[in-house]
Amino acid sequence: MSDIPYTVRRSARARRVRVNVHAHAEVEVVLPHRTPERAAAAAVRELRPWIERRLGEAQEALARVAARAGTVPYLGEQLTLEPERGRTRVHRAGERLLVPDGDARPALERWYRRAARAEIAPRLDRATALAGTRYRGLSIRAQRTRWASCSADGAMSFNWRLLLAPSHVLEYVVWHEVCHLEILDHSPRFWALLERHRPSWREDREWLRVNGATLVL
Repeated sequence: MSDIPYTVRRSARARRVRVNVHAHAEVEVVLPHRTPERAAAAAVRELRPWIERRLGEAQEALARVAARAGTVPYLGEQLTLEPERGRTRVHRAGERLLVPDGDARPALERWYRRAARAEIAPRLDRATALAGTRYRGLSIRAQRTRWASCSADGAMSFNWRLLLAPSHVLEYVVWHEVCHLEILDHSPRFWALLERHRPSWREDREWLRVNGATLVL
């Protein structure tokens, strides 16, 4: 039985040992600051069947990403990449994305980050208006383990990779966080509120669970 390679990250916010399997088939063990290093190996041994299953899913997702070579998804559309020598910024022209020649991923991520704010802000404004709530601010990030978050004071944060999903999935995540403006936990009251605003939330959440690992460049 071969060992599973993993990295260790210590976190001041962590209250327990946590194992993450990231989209690029990488295993990360998060340790609270005072937890001994050997706890990481113990967690990997204990969770081995789950980790191997998630690694298999990640490898399948990476194969699906490789199969779309030359295109990228954008809220349900497929945009064709057209490399141009000397270009430094990504520009959209209809269903084409003009990108730098060579490794365009850094420029593509910057473009998606800008587009994420333009796509998410109006959706967030519309949802909060319908819900009768207000948020404090919007930030676009590249969280490794979260799609979005809502702080106790109403600050909203969304992962730019949501633009790689269909628009109905982005709508679900927006409504999920808007409902947290009223109920911060995941109690039955929260799910009932989400059901009222977004009846399709179960299907949307399942899409994200099954396909989330493919939302990478």
